[in-house]
Amino acid sequence: MELWPEAYEGLRAEAREMGEVVAELLSADGAPDAATDPMGRVEFMRRALEAIEVVDPRGVDEEVAGVPCRVFRPEGTTPTAVYLDFHGGGMMIGSPRLDDPRNVGYMERLGVAVVSVDYRLAPEHPFPAGADDGLAVAAWLVEHAESEFGAARLLIGGESAGGYYTVSTLLRVRDELGPEAAARFRAANVIFGVFDISRTPSQRGVRVASGRDMLDPTGIEFFSEQYTPGMTDEQRRSPRVSPLYADLRALPPAIFTVGTADHLLDDSLFLATRWATAGNDAELAVYPDCGHGFTAFPTQLARLANERIDAFLHRALTA
Repeated sequence: MELWPEAYEGLRAEAREMGEVVAELLSADGAPDAATDPMGRVEFMRRALEAIEVVDPRGVDEEVAGVPCRVFRPEGTTPTAVYLDFHGGGMMIGSPRLDDPRNVGYMERLGVAVVSVDYRLAPEHPFPAGADDGLAVAAWLVEHAESEFGAARLLIGGESAGGYYTVSTLLRVRDELGPEAAARFRAANVIFGVFDISRTPSQRGVRVASGRDMLDPTGIEFFSEQYTPGMTDEQRRSPRVSPLYADLRALPPAIFTVGTADHLLDDSLFLATRWATAGNDAELAVYPDCGHGFTAFPTQLARLANERIDAFLHRALTA
């Protein structure tokens, strides 16, 4: 089984070096202890993430279906589709502004409008609050995208927690709004998502790569506990909570992007395989020695990953 081309081997060192830099920049040194002051630790992480946001003036803050969103519209042309975006942050931190650079890129390169959901965050709003927000915006787009944006076709995607909400939203659209609504989504862009809240082996630290990662098992467990307080791991394996355990039939083509140094590696490997086995088109894109969040880093493997995502979405729009 060849998970990446031989040409990627020469790019491993750059990926490892960048992983070291990013892990150091996002170090939790000085953060309140999670056990004694969990909310203080959450607020520390929120401030750290806000400090690296690059806000684009073309984004407009709007309410969609009663949910705050950040909206981008291509100027002077009718969008080719509407891209429904979910930001990352472990379901507890971050905002749509974190995705401004990526969403502007999609708007410019693919000609899409973008609606990025400012879903409610745990621990103030644990499961299923954020998922409910995602479904509300998706349902509104199914009904109103053509009249409001001039484009009936929909795409959906996100990174990390955004990958989780991407898959969760698709499943709920299919199950609660019906197959015709689900068919409006032409493709899913699932970037190093988390799909098992009870924690896969790689989430627990059983990894094939030794390079540093911005995630670690202790932090992942903290995110899981804040998102699903009071649940046992068996309860977290409910398909409503963890998409990895869901019936995955009748879902759109999807590209799953992940690096081997990512603590969420197994989530993408497992879900992509189940996605394909369920009869859907699935493209698994694995990048050696790349850690969590690597697509935002200035490396050759990140460039190749983003180009592959663009090509996948372009094919979905022209099929």
